[in-house]
Order: sequence, then structure tokens, then C-alpha cells
Amino acid sequence: MYQILTDSCCDLPYTLLEEIKVDFISMYVEVNGTEMADDLGRNFKIDEFYQKIKDGAMPTTSQVNVGRYVEFFRSYAEKNIPVLYICFSSGLSGSYQSAMQAVEILKEDLPEAEVLVVDSLAASGGEGLMVYEAAQKQQAGMSLQELYEWLEENKLTYHHWVTVDDLHHLQRGGRISKTSAAIGGLMNIKPIITVDVEGKLQNVEKIRGRKKALQLVADKISEATTDPANQTIFITTSADQVGAEEVKRHLEESIQPKEVRIFPLGTTISSHTGLGCIAVFTRGEKRN
Repeated sequence: MYQILTDSCCDLPYTLLEEIKVDFISMYVEVNGTEMADDLGRNFKIDEFYQKIKDGAMPTTSQVNVGRYVEFFRSYAEKNIPVLYICFSSGLSGSYQSAMQAVEILKEDLPEAEVLVVDSLAASGGEGLMVYEAAQKQQAGMSLQELYEWLEENKLTYHHWVTVDDLHHLQRGGRISKTSAAIGGLMNIKPIITVDVEGKLQNVEKIRGRKKALQLVADKISEATTDPANQTIFITTSADQVGAEEVKRHLEESIQPKEVRIFPLGTTISSHTGLGCIAVFTRGEKRN
């Protein structure tokens, strides 16, 4: 048997990852001068983190370095357990490149180590949905190589549609200008964001008003979902449970998906989005 691995940018609770037998490596978040592991709620409580942002904290994040990846992979290689690592998008972080370097270094010591790395080209619940479905396929009997090839062939079928409420965090991250953030705040403009074929964020539309933005995100996911009766949809949110429930209701009324699950947006991703982000994820045709 092989082990599926991922990282904390998948934004699935650690309890769910334990349930589906997936291990993860943490990104690190620094808030108010203290660095903490994004451990998906095991010790770093997400509600307390949201409160720090609400109180004015501006967290920063750091990716996994090569040395930590080497030790993460080594812990399985030394037990002769093959691994499949589903990694945060290379379009948003250097983590994928670090993971690939770590595999090369590990094989200098353990040439028989079997470590396959998938650049998910996804983030948050998009990466999480990929991990969740990969675990299901593993349990159904798919081999390591079969699953690796399936993920490489199908990773662009995972769709992301996102809206944010706090333009200040987008401006700080360089996604929009300071002027655009100021004007957008005054005019109640809500950006609509997706993830493109390179795994990068793209601002695709600007909607005036939160309610209309949530409706558009729900509509985009409805359009993208090709087999709703058999599709689980994930929603992640940074402290807007009411908005997330509203999107869930829209989806259940419009396409009746198999299941819609809501999770907290993790500390790494919400450090860049601020509070009030709602992101929705499904599978459909390959994004283009």
C-alpha cells in the first residue's frame, strides 16, 4: 500500500484527513511576531486566528523548504512506503519546486525511494477536493501509478470560484492597487476570482454588492459542474458561515449535487484573503 500526502493549503480539517488516511505537511504562518504551524486545526485554532485578523493583525506566510520536505518524505521512504504527494499550486508558491528538489536529494541517500509529486495547480478546497477524491480512488483499489496518471490527466477539471470581502488584503498581496482597493471599498465592489490553467489567480469580474457576488459564484460553479448527481462540492470560508450557507442553498436548488460540504478557510490562505472570503470548488470539463 502507498501513502497519499498533501499540505496544509488543502484546507481540509485534520480530522477529515485522518479519516481518509492522508498525511500532510504544514505551511507556517507568522502573526503578531509569533510563528505557528498551519496544522489544520489540530493545535492552531482557526477561530482564534480569525479573531486576530479582525483585531487588525496582518499575518505573513512561508512555504515548506527543501529540508522539511526531505525529512517528511524520508519518514516514509525509510519504511519502504511509496508516497504520492499532492502539492499546492506551483502558480501560487515555490513549494512544488522545493518538493521536487527534496525528492532528488532523498534519492541520493535512498535511491529506491518511490516519491511521486503532483503539482495540483489548485488551492484551498480545490486541492482539498483533489486529495479527497484521490483517497477514494486509492480505497477503491487504484494503484499508485494509476492514481498519479489519473491526477495528471484530470487536475485541470477542478474548478475554483472565489469572492472576497476585504480588498485591503488583496491590495497588500499585490493583487490589486491601493487606489483600486480604496475605490472598491467605497463602491462595495467584490472581485470574482478563479484559478487558471497555470494554477494562478485571475480576477475575472467585479460585482457591486456581496449578495450578487455570492450568486455569481454559485452560478459559475453550477455551470462548471458536469455530473452534479455524483459530485461532491466543497466550500471554504474565512468566517462567513452565513454566506457559505447561502451559496450552498443556491447550489442545492439549481443543480442538486450529491453533497455540499463547508469548511473553514485555513490560516495560510486566509492570511492572504482576509475575512469574508468564500471559495467554491467542483469538477467539470478541463478549465481553459
